[in-house]
Amino acid sequence: MKITREDVVRVAELAYLDLSEDELEKYRRQLDEILTYIGKLNELDTSGVAPMAQVLADDQTADATLREDLVVPSAVADDVLRQAPDPEPPYFRVPKVLER
Repeated sequence: MKITREDVVRVAELAYLDLSEDELEKYRRQLDEILTYIGKLNELDTSGVAPMAQVLADDQTADATLREDLVVPSAVADDVLRQAPDPEPPYFRVPKVLER
């Protein structure tokens, strides 16, 4: 796959990065190598490989390895809003930090 300088410039703009010409070329080359390698991986026949959701060793089970998800109520929102300089429940406003 061929990544162009313009592709890198666009991604840098989206990430609000100012890159030098040397950095643009360096990252273009690195992204091109990564995507070329992914292209090679896509050529592999994985039709006989079962999909997996967890990576566990053969002697591990999900029950013994993973903890149970618990919902824990939290009632700090009202306290936080009371301390905010410009609250508008259930939100508080903050100054704009990015200019474009």
